[in-house]
Amino acid sequence: MAVYFLNLKTFGRSGGSSAVSAAAYRAGERIRDERTGRIHDHTDRRDVLHKEIILPSHLEESGLNWAKERAYLWNAAEDAEVRKNARVAREYLVALPAELDPDQRLALVRGFSRELTDRYRFALDLAVHAPRDFPGSDPRNFHAHLLATTREITPDGLATKTTLELNDSHRRDLGLPPGIYELLHVRERWAAVTNEALRDAHVEARIDHRSLAAQGIDREPYPRIPRTAFEMERHGYRSGQAERLRMEYQARVQERLQNKQELGHAPSREEPRTLEDIRRQAREDWLRLKKTSASEPAASRENARDEDLSR
Repeated sequence: MAVYFLNLKTFGRSGGSSAVSAAAYRAGERIRDERTGRIHDHTDRRDVLHKEIILPSHLEESGLNWAKERAYLWNAAEDAEVRKNARVAREYLVALPAELDPDQRLALVRGFSRELTDRYRFALDLAVHAPRDFPGSDPRNFHAHLLATTREITPDGLATKTTLELNDSHRRDLGLPPGIYELLHVRERWAAVTNEALRDAHVEARIDHRSLAAQGIDREPYPRIPRTAFEMERHGYRSGQAERLRMEYQARVQERLQNKQELGHAPSREEPRTLEDIRRQAREDWLRLKKTSASEPAASRENARDEDLSR
């Protein structure tokens, strides 16, 4: 089933981030950061399916060869900033539908990247990644990193900050809405173009950028495990933070079910989203069935089990 995911991340010097490091990691390349002298070498990556730098449409034929050189572009982005707390890049991370074939996924994210570059006039470094090959990973996790400059690109180089980087007061002076509307617009557009691609590929699945409540889905959102905690568990270590988030999620689910029972409503069955969710749901359904039908004849219990698992 297609899953909606779009996450916006910024890279700033106050947090010790480097645009050069981010670009090298996502593209699987070896790039020297001219500002710090540090070399970032990620040439051992094998999951980079595609990478390219996309410019605004009006600059594609302007011969900006320097902007298509990854090392040059991102060192220029670092060099353009002088403040200690400067924001040097921003990234859109999107999940690509596994239901599409490789060419369709690439066409989808390329078209979306073009929309962004034309809207904000920045340079965008696109990297499409395959699912990671490690125990417990989801083989459907095709995704793309869209790393963008925080300054508009021109024939003369990186110029003023994009409108995305302006505070709401400055945006208001320019007749622009608050910055939050830009994020909402991008989230909606990713859902729209993805659904168009799924429709054109004759795939029935669709995604939705809205919250569960806005979609009329009555269930708790699944907990989001931070990357650090996720990586700890992936390498075989326990993460107290991840376990706490899962326990809090289960507590919210139980509270919701209890509230429904008190109001006389039948608890709704939550729709599992991943293979692990499906397996967990099947186990929970079977255990619940065994508990509620313990007094029934054996034949009746078996029939009920077959009916429940076939749904």
